[in-house]
Amino acid sequence: MTYFDNTGREDVLGGGSQMIPVTTPAGEFRVWTKRTGSNPEVKLLLQHGGPCETHEYLDEFDSFLPAAGVEYYYYDQLGSGRSDRPDEPSLWEIPRFVDEVEQVRQALGLGPDDFFLYGQSWGGVLAVEYALAHQQHLKGLVISNMMMSIPAYNAYAQSALMPEMDPAALAEVQRREAAGDTDDPAYDELLMPHYERHVLRMPAEQWPEPVVRGFAAINKKIYVPMQGPSELGASGKLLDWDRTADLHRIEVPTLVIGGQHDTMDPEHMREVAGAFPKGQYLHCPHGSHLAMYDDQETYMSGLTDWLAAQA
Repeated sequence: MTYFDNTGREDVLGGGSQMIPVTTPAGEFRVWTKRTGSNPEVKLLLQHGGPCETHEYLDEFDSFLPAAGVEYYYYDQLGSGRSDRPDEPSLWEIPRFVDEVEQVRQALGLGPDDFFLYGQSWGGVLAVEYALAHQQHLKGLVISNMMMSIPAYNAYAQSALMPEMDPAALAEVQRREAAGDTDDPAYDELLMPHYERHVLRMPAEQWPEPVVRGFAAINKKIYVPMQGPSELGASGKLLDWDRTADLHRIEVPTLVIGGQHDTMDPEHMREVAGAFPKGQYLHCPHGSHLAMYDDQETYMSGLTDWLAAQA
């Protein structure tokens, strides 16, 4: 087993940051968290997308959650950002990630009187899986920009997203994916018009710095085997993931957030919100996959109002 330590990153600790030990089948590693604020009734653990992006693109929460009185925790999942990055493919499985979240919860002292779990994109997959395994520890759940079925997501990509692309560009994207030739910057350039329509609705050169920084730090050694090479549908280990039939089992208050222009079908998001016994849907009419930026007022006010209502 090759193990890459985060030597040189310890200077990021401080100001509420801590490295939490996590026990795995491949040994003990450390994951990074950072706490902001204090609220005995609302403690929000933020799970980033990817798999294995970083918390950095969520930095915009600093502009809204403190004023709303929310206590919140940034968190880089194992393999991501400031957390340890073991080169151990056996660790990149959903149940192992769920167990990691539970260990983080215990270390932070979160429980049913205060613990809200937020998951954006891949983080939404992980949040639902955690709730199905450990909802007794939750006070509430937030699912942001994540369909509850990868087969349904791929069908939406085929029927709604791919037809919008330039046919020649789409053909070249698919050729490169079939050949495993996706590391060339030209591959990303082919996808950029799709990303500017459905991931963040502004020219790429205007994307906020935290988004650019977070996307640049994606650990592709984990992202590609689990998600696939791009945001134009999903493949890899997540290909058959589908929890639509299990959502009725999650009884805690649940907020589902979707965007009209998201890579995720907004009608699916609205429907699955109704599948949770205590579900509520927040629609961002101008939003895409990163609606916290391109429909910011709707997204942030809707999230903070919902959290306040659960306190």
